[in-house]
Amino acid sequence: MTRETTALDEFTTLDNPTNKDVIRVFIVDDHVLVREGTRQLLENDSGIEVVGSAGSGEEALELIERLRPQVAIVDLNLPHMSGLELARTLIATNPDTRILILSAYDEYAYISEALEIGVGGYLLKTASGKELIDALRAVFEGVFVLDRQVSMQLVRRRDTSPHTIGTLTPRETAVLELLAQGRTNKQIANELDLGIRTVEGYVSNVLNKLGVSSRTEAATHALIHRLISAPSHVISHQ
Repeated sequence: MTRETTALDEFTTLDNPTNKDVIRVFIVDDHVLVREGTRQLLENDSGIEVVGSAGSGEEALELIERLRPQVAIVDLNLPHMSGLELARTLIATNPDTRILILSAYDEYAYISEALEIGVGGYLLKTASGKELIDALRAVFEGVFVLDRQVSMQLVRRRDTSPHTIGTLTPRETAVLELLAQGRTNKQIANELDLGIRTVEGYVSNVLNKLGVSSRTEAATHALIHRLISAPSHVISHQ
């Protein structure tokens, strides 16, 4: 009987040559069948290479540090260390690895925390194989991805507190575009050649005009209502 393993000899290692045009992906899920099925699906695409997988957050941290994938597909329901804890740690320790959450959970609390952490996308397990590949490619390219059901959860939550949206100035729109891409105030200041205090003022104005209380809500609002030209993508199930 062949055992499923996540050892480095099962996958491409850093010692092997890599194709720069191929997206290097790591899968984290506590179910062996899900890991195997996802790997087989992705490897049918010549532009994707699954460099490893893990069934726990602790194992994932060790292997991702060694394999340096470009995108990590992470389930939320993991033993010991949750997928959200793993995502938070990876973003801090391996910022070049983008995170795509693939979960069965569409509850607001999970979605909100994942977006606050700074993941590159949130997709539900009801997505098709094509939708997963499309989302993975989008996240790799720096495009913020939301499952349609996830985006509607955020809309419903926000719609419980109706508000009047003020008109954004061109400068506020530029700040919102960068904010929606996950930029910090310092990065926004550098890109727009503004002082950090000035950026803080613009961010505060944007939140007030959109009637939201956090950067995540502002970015999500901009994504759903197409207020900006910043890269964004909503996965809609057919």
